[in-house]
Amino acid sequence: MKTSQTPELGFKRALVTLDGSMVAEAILPPFLQLAHPLGMEVALIRVVVPTVKPAAVEEVPVELGNTTPSIERMLEEADAYLRAVAATPFFEGLRVITTVRSGEAPQEIIAAAREIGADVIAMTTHGRTGLKRLLFGSVAEAVLRMSDVPVFMLRAAHLEAAMRVA
Repeated sequence: MKTSQTPELGFKRALVTLDGSMVAEAILPPFLQLAHPLGMEVALIRVVVPTVKPAAVEEVPVELGNTTPSIERMLEEADAYLRAVAATPFFEGLRVITTVRSGEAPQEIIAAAREIGADVIAMTTHGRTGLKRLLFGSVAEAVLRMSDVPVFMLRAAHLEAAMRVA
């Protein structure tokens, strides 16, 4: 319920990035505490990064069971995952859309945010530093650097540590 004293934050539409992991999903409870009172529309995105088969794998006969999933299958699985997340009670009362894209994650996230007119992007970060950051890169850092809108970010290193102990 809005009153004359309720500030207008201007956040109407959010893009929430998910990669299928519990770490990525950790953004949902804290971010949705903001989204619900504002009645935001939430767009869930998952970016499928195509895998490149090494030349040796491409030469394996089909009868040996090449297990590299096709991009079509990966996109279908990503779509099913996002639809399942969108159907959870977290999103009750909110308008939720899902989108699956293929390509480099930071660029696809930024492009999707612009296309849907997102006012904010929500995501977790692994909080990698040093060699791990150099080797694996940081999608969150790239999104933060390239974004024209605020990025609501949760560092999930503590969640990863708890998952390793369990």
